[in-house]
Amino acid sequence: MRVRLIVEYDGTNYAGWQRQDNALAVQQVLEEALAKLTRAPVRVAGASRTDAGVHALGQVLHFDTHCPIPPEKYPFALNPLLPDDIRVLAGDRVPDAFHARFDAKGKRYRYLMYDRPHSSALYRNHCAHSIYPLDTGRMQREAEAMLGTHDFAAFAASGSLVKDTVRTVTLCQVRRKEPFVELIIEGTGFLYNMVRILAGTLMGVGSGKLPPGTIERALRSCNRLSLGVTAPPQGLTLLQVFYE
Repeated sequence: MRVRLIVEYDGTNYAGWQRQDNALAVQQVLEEALAKLTRAPVRVAGASRTDAGVHALGQVLHFDTHCPIPPEKYPFALNPLLPDDIRVLAGDRVPDAFHARFDAKGKRYRYLMYDRPHSSALYRNHCAHSIYPLDTGRMQREAEAMLGTHDFAAFAASGSLVKDTVRTVTLCQVRRKEPFVELIIEGTGFLYNMVRILAGTLMGVGSGKLPPGTIERALRSCNRLSLGVTAPPQGLTLLQVFYE
Protein backbone atom coordinates (compact mmCIF):
# COMPACT_ATOMS: atom_id res chain seq x y z
CA MET A 1 0.00 0.00 0.00
CA ARG A 2 1.03 3.62 -0.44
CA VAL A 3 1.36 5.57 2.81
CA ARG A 4 1.47 9.34 3.26
CA LEU A 5 3.17 10.92 6.28
CA ILE A 6 3.20 14.50 7.56
CA VAL A 7 6.59 15.34 9.03
CA GLU A 8 7.98 18.14 11.18
CA TYR A 9 11.70 18.79 11.44
CA ASP A 10 14.31 21.27 12.56
CA GLY A 11 16.71 21.51 9.63
CA THR A 12 19.65 22.94 11.60
CA ASN A 13 21.66 19.72 11.67
CA TYR A 14 20.87 18.52 8.14
CA ALA A 15 22.07 19.22 4.62
CA GLY A 16 18.48 19.73 3.50
CA TRP A 17 15.68 17.29 2.73
CA GLN A 18 17.12 15.37 -0.20
CA ARG A 19 19.43 12.39 0.36
CA GLN A 20 23.07 13.13 -0.47
CA ASP A 21 26.22 11.04 -0.82
CA ASN A 22 28.46 13.13 1.41
CA ALA A 23 26.14 14.70 4.01
CA LEU A 24 23.26 13.73 6.27
CA ALA A 25 19.80 14.68 4.98
CA VAL A 26 16.33 14.38 6.50
CA GLN A 27 15.23 11.94 3.79
CA GLN A 28 18.05 9.53 4.67
CA VAL A 29 17.20 9.55 8.37
CA LEU A 30 13.54 8.80 7.66
CA GLU A 31 14.34 6.05 5.16
CA GLU A 32 16.68 4.34 7.59
CA ALA A 33 14.07 4.47 10.36
CA LEU A 34 11.38 3.12 8.03
CA ALA A 35 13.67 0.30 6.84
CA LYS A 36 14.33 -0.68 10.44
CA LEU A 37 10.62 -0.60 11.27
CA THR A 38 9.34 -2.45 8.19
CA ARG A 39 12.40 -4.72 7.80
CA ALA A 40 12.68 -3.84 4.13
CA PRO A 41 14.36 -1.10 2.07
CA VAL A 42 12.16 1.98 1.79
CA ARG A 43 12.44 4.96 -0.55
CA VAL A 44 10.36 8.02 0.26
CA ALA A 45 9.35 10.92 -2.00
CA GLY A 46 8.91 14.35 -0.43
CA ALA A 47 6.77 17.27 -1.50
CA SER A 48 9.50 19.90 -1.06
CA ARG A 49 13.29 19.72 -1.34
CA THR A 50 14.06 22.09 1.51
CA ASP A 51 17.62 23.42 1.68
CA ALA A 52 20.24 22.96 4.39
CA GLY A 53 19.12 24.72 7.56
CA VAL A 54 15.49 25.12 6.42
CA HIS A 55 12.74 23.75 8.67
CA ALA A 56 9.33 22.15 8.13
CA LEU A 57 6.11 21.93 10.10
CA GLY A 58 4.18 20.21 7.31
CA GLN A 59 6.48 18.32 4.96
CA VAL A 60 4.56 15.60 3.10
CA LEU A 61 6.06 12.34 1.90
CA HIS A 62 4.87 9.02 0.53
CA PHE A 63 6.29 5.51 0.29
CA ASP A 64 5.17 2.02 -0.72
CA THR A 65 5.26 -0.89 1.68
CA HIS A 66 4.00 -4.43 2.31
CA CYS A 67 4.23 -3.85 6.06
CA PRO A 68 0.87 -4.48 7.81
CA ILE A 69 1.23 -1.55 10.22
CA PRO A 70 -1.90 0.63 9.93
CA PRO A 71 -0.90 3.96 8.34
CA GLU A 72 -2.30 5.99 11.23
CA LYS A 73 0.03 4.13 13.62
CA TYR A 74 3.25 5.14 11.87
CA PRO A 75 3.81 8.26 14.03
CA PHE A 76 3.75 6.10 17.18
CA ALA A 77 5.99 3.43 15.67
CA LEU A 78 8.50 5.72 13.94
CA ASN A 79 9.07 8.55 16.41
CA PRO A 80 10.95 6.40 18.95
CA LEU A 81 13.38 5.49 16.13
CA LEU A 82 13.97 9.10 15.05
CA PRO A 83 16.19 11.84 16.51
CA ASP A 84 14.50 14.54 18.55
CA ASP A 85 14.62 17.06 15.68
CA ILE A 86 12.44 14.96 13.35
CA ARG A 87 8.87 13.99 14.17
CA VAL A 88 6.11 12.23 12.22
CA LEU A 89 2.82 13.97 12.98
CA ALA A 90 0.26 11.94 11.01
CA GLY A 91 -0.12 9.07 8.59
CA ASP A 92 -2.79 7.82 6.22
CA ARG A 93 -3.27 5.52 3.24
CA VAL A 94 -3.48 7.15 -0.19
CA PRO A 95 -4.25 5.83 -3.69
CA ASP A 96 -1.38 4.12 -5.49
CA ALA A 97 -1.28 6.97 -8.01
CA PHE A 98 -0.74 9.64 -5.35
CA HIS A 99 2.59 11.49 -5.48
CA ALA A 100 3.61 13.84 -2.66
CA ARG A 101 5.48 16.19 -4.97
CA PHE A 102 3.69 16.09 -8.32
CA ASP A 103 0.16 16.12 -6.89
CA ALA A 104 0.82 19.19 -4.73
CA LYS A 105 -1.38 22.13 -5.74
CA GLY A 106 0.28 24.74 -3.55
CA LYS A 107 2.54 25.44 -0.59
CA ARG A 108 2.68 27.86 2.31
CA TYR A 109 5.98 29.11 3.75
CA ARG A 110 6.92 31.32 6.68
CA TYR A 111 10.02 33.45 7.02
CA LEU A 112 10.94 34.92 10.42
CA MET A 113 13.04 38.06 10.94
CA TYR A 114 14.40 39.37 14.25
CA ASP A 115 15.04 43.12 14.22
CA ARG A 116 16.97 43.86 17.38
CA PRO A 117 20.37 45.48 17.90
CA HIS A 118 21.78 42.13 18.96
CA SER A 119 21.10 38.66 17.59
CA SER A 120 19.19 36.14 19.67
CA ALA A 121 20.87 33.23 21.42
CA LEU A 122 17.55 31.42 21.78
CA TYR A 123 16.15 31.92 18.26
CA ARG A 124 19.39 32.02 16.24
CA ASN A 125 18.55 28.82 14.31
CA HIS A 126 15.03 29.92 13.40
CA CYS A 127 15.21 33.51 12.16
CA ALA A 128 17.29 36.01 10.25
CA HIS A 129 18.78 38.87 12.21
CA SER A 130 18.42 42.51 11.18
CA ILE A 131 20.29 45.08 13.25
CA TYR A 132 18.05 47.75 11.72
CA PRO A 133 14.38 48.23 12.73
CA LEU A 134 11.99 46.91 10.07
CA ASP A 135 8.99 48.98 8.97
CA THR A 136 6.31 46.30 8.55
CA GLY A 137 3.86 48.72 6.91
CA ARG A 138 6.39 49.52 4.18
CA MET A 139 7.21 45.82 3.81
CA GLN A 140 3.54 44.84 3.46
CA ARG A 141 2.94 47.45 0.77
CA GLU A 142 6.00 46.14 -1.07
CA ALA A 143 4.89 42.51 -0.68
CA GLU A 144 1.56 43.16 -2.39
CA ALA A 145 3.38 43.38 -5.73
CA MET A 146 3.97 39.63 -5.46
CA LEU A 147 0.27 38.76 -5.65
CA GLY A 148 -1.05 37.20 -8.84
CA THR A 149 0.54 35.37 -11.73
CA HIS A 150 3.92 36.75 -12.81
CA ASP A 151 7.17 35.79 -14.43
CA PHE A 152 9.36 35.53 -11.32
CA ALA A 153 12.63 35.15 -13.24
CA ALA A 154 14.18 37.88 -11.08
CA PHE A 155 13.56 35.67 -8.03
CA ALA A 156 15.38 32.64 -9.45
CA ALA A 157 18.72 31.75 -7.87
CA SER A 158 21.82 32.39 -9.93
CA GLY A 159 22.54 29.45 -12.22
CA SER A 160 18.99 28.08 -12.05
CA LEU A 161 18.13 25.86 -15.03
CA VAL A 162 14.34 26.13 -14.66
CA LYS A 163 12.83 27.14 -18.01
CA ASP A 164 9.35 28.15 -16.84
CA THR A 165 9.59 30.87 -14.20
CA VAL A 166 5.89 31.81 -14.17
CA ARG A 167 4.23 31.19 -10.81
CA THR A 168 1.06 32.29 -9.01
CA VAL A 169 1.23 33.80 -5.52
CA THR A 170 -2.10 33.83 -3.68
CA LEU A 171 -1.01 35.25 -0.31
CA CYS A 172 1.91 37.44 0.72
CA GLN A 173 1.60 38.98 4.16
CA VAL A 174 4.03 40.73 6.49
CA ARG A 175 3.17 41.39 10.12
CA ARG A 176 4.88 41.93 13.42
CA LYS A 177 4.48 38.95 15.73
CA GLU A 178 6.74 39.71 18.67
CA PRO A 179 9.59 39.20 18.92
CA PHE A 180 9.62 38.59 15.15
CA VAL A 181 8.56 40.12 11.88
CA GLU A 182 6.77 37.32 10.05
CA LEU A 183 6.41 36.82 6.31
CA ILE A 184 3.75 34.32 5.16
CA ILE A 185 3.61 33.44 1.48
CA GLU A 186 1.39 30.98 -0.32
CA GLY A 187 1.32 29.96 -3.97
CA THR A 188 1.10 27.24 -6.58
CA GLY A 189 4.84 26.73 -6.52
CA PHE A 190 8.14 28.48 -5.88
CA LEU A 191 11.47 28.80 -7.65
CA TYR A 192 14.67 27.73 -5.93
CA ASN A 193 15.50 30.38 -3.27
CA MET A 194 12.49 32.46 -4.32
CA VAL A 195 11.16 32.95 -0.78
CA ARG A 196 14.60 33.72 0.62
CA ILE A 197 15.25 36.30 -2.12
CA LEU A 198 11.87 37.85 -1.34
CA ALA A 199 12.65 37.91 2.39
CA GLY A 200 16.02 39.55 1.80
CA THR A 201 14.41 42.15 -0.46
CA LEU A 202 11.65 42.93 2.03
CA MET A 203 14.23 43.33 4.79
CA GLY A 204 16.06 45.78 2.54
CA VAL A 205 12.89 47.79 1.90
CA GLY A 206 11.81 47.59 5.55
CA SER A 207 15.18 48.91 6.77
CA GLY A 208 15.29 51.69 4.18
CA LYS A 209 18.23 50.24 2.25
CA LEU A 210 16.07 49.55 -0.82
CA PRO A 211 13.46 51.96 -2.23
CA PRO A 212 9.74 51.20 -2.39
CA GLY A 213 8.74 49.66 -5.72
CA THR A 214 11.83 47.45 -5.90
CA ILE A 215 9.79 44.26 -6.42
CA GLU A 216 7.49 45.78 -9.04
CA ARG A 217 10.48 47.02 -11.05
CA ALA A 218 12.23 43.63 -10.78
CA LEU A 219 9.12 41.81 -12.03
CA ARG A 220 9.14 44.04 -15.10
CA SER A 221 12.86 43.75 -15.78
CA CYS A 222 13.27 40.05 -14.74
CA ASN A 223 16.68 41.12 -13.41
CA ARG A 224 17.92 39.35 -10.27
CA LEU A 225 20.35 42.21 -9.57
CA SER A 226 17.39 44.53 -9.02
CA LEU A 227 16.48 42.72 -5.80
CA GLY A 228 18.05 42.35 -2.38
CA VAL A 229 20.35 39.68 -1.02
CA THR A 230 19.23 36.10 -0.46
CA ALA A 231 18.17 35.83 3.19
CA PRO A 232 19.78 33.04 5.26
CA PRO A 233 18.08 29.62 5.33
CA GLN A 234 17.34 29.33 9.04
CA GLY A 235 14.46 31.82 8.90
CA LEU A 236 12.48 29.67 6.46
CA THR A 237 9.90 27.04 7.37
CA LEU A 238 7.63 24.99 5.11
CA LEU A 239 4.27 25.27 6.87
CA GLN A 240 1.86 23.31 4.68
CA VAL A 241 1.45 21.54 1.35
CA PHE A 242 -1.95 21.67 -0.35
CA TYR A 243 -3.65 18.92 -2.35
CA GLU A 244 -7.00 18.45 -4.06
